[in-house]
Amino acid sequence: MTVIAPRPEPTRPDSPYRSYVYAYPHKSAYRPLPQPPALADVWRGEDVGALSLYTHIPFCEMRCGFCNLFTRSTPPAEQVSAYLDALERQAETVAAALPDGAAFARAALGGGTPTYLTAEELVRVYDLTERAFGVDLSAIPVSVETSPATATPDRLAVLAERGVTRLSIGVQSFLDAEAHAAGRPQKRAEVDRALNAIREHTRAGLNVDLIYGIDRQDARTWAYSLDTALGWEPEEVYLYPLYVRPLTGLGRRAREWDDHRLDLYRQGRDHLRERGYEQVSMRMFRRVGAPEAQGPDHCCQTDGMVGLGCGARSYTSATHYSFDYAVGVGHVRSIIADFVGRDVAGLSRAEVGYRLDEGERRRRHVLQSLLRTEGLDTDAYADRFGARPEADFPGEFAELAERGWLPRGGAAASVRLTEEGLAHSDAIGPLFFSPEVVALMADYEAR
Repeated sequence: MTVIAPRPEPTRPDSPYRSYVYAYPHKSAYRPLPQPPALADVWRGEDVGALSLYTHIPFCEMRCGFCNLFTRSTPPAEQVSAYLDALERQAETVAAALPDGAAFARAALGGGTPTYLTAEELVRVYDLTERAFGVDLSAIPVSVETSPATATPDRLAVLAERGVTRLSIGVQSFLDAEAHAAGRPQKRAEVDRALNAIREHTRAGLNVDLIYGIDRQDARTWAYSLDTALGWEPEEVYLYPLYVRPLTGLGRRAREWDDHRLDLYRQGRDHLRERGYEQVSMRMFRRVGAPEAQGPDHCCQTDGMVGLGCGARSYTSATHYSFDYAVGVGHVRSIIADFVGRDVAGLSRAEVGYRLDEGERRRRHVLQSLLRTEGLDTDAYADRFGARPEADFPGEFAELAERGWLPRGGAAASVRLTEEGLAHSDAIGPLFFSPEVVALMADYEAR
């Protein structure tokens, strides 16, 4: 049996909002890989029959105050064009490195804001992707992120024609004052125009992102944003806690803010469930009966991902890799400039990343499953790793049960968080980080 080292102390901070775990390990644990391997070597022997394809567009019309993503605002047009040139070189290089039989089960355009691109540039992204990988994107589920300012009829017409199945728009709040307080200087009229355009010009499923915990937001204003979003009958709603602290006081005041966010989360959760939405995770809610995009099966725990663009990750079973990572404006611009200037040789190796040993793969499997309402399939875990998850992580699961975040009891076919456990997903995720990942993240110098 693989020995999995316990996590380091302290076991947890007081805050339920410790870390949003959308991938493991986080990019801040990535480091330059020794003797950067050729992509063909990284992918050799991998099962590539149901890959995910992610294309990263690192541009936005503005940088929101809460944003910590890899993006730059209002780049010069010549840099956007040069970026797409580099994206095409990279797509051709990666496609040549994949084993024979590579096929894609789903795709996404993220960022940044992909619809920052013009309609013509969006056509180019679709064309270069389909040409390089021999994939028909209209035949698989494709998700695209957009914004109120860029969800314009001409761009949406391109996405609709190319078969987009999901459009995700970051509204955050339907009250201008709250949006501004979160560092997003948008106008409500612009939001309404964008949502109307999405419904008028596409048949894609709609996801609306909302944020809770904004300064001066209360139960009444939160209910207003929730109800206004539901007026558009979105297929999905994501509820995100605000992580950028709008207050200067820590200590007691920070605890009050944590409690306030938990109250708003519970209000939003109950509000959506009472109105016909099923909870999928702490953040995701899906309208009951909404049609789901049909496509090949894909399992996030085991199937790989090909990332295109300088902010995208790629996943094989043993290696996660990307380009350098930063959030600060100057460093982001430098990384984009480096990517734009690369030739084929400069795009043919995995330079920055993290190699996952057996223990790390077990941790990732647990995290990718446990933080969703369907929970962790213990039989599937045992079939893959030859052990029960409770045996691999006895301390972690015991602590979750002690806190009331897991039901008490013996072995079960699935391990599901309690309702309150799901509310504390951002505290539970880091409990399963390995000591090495914790140390690397702590040692990362934010740029």
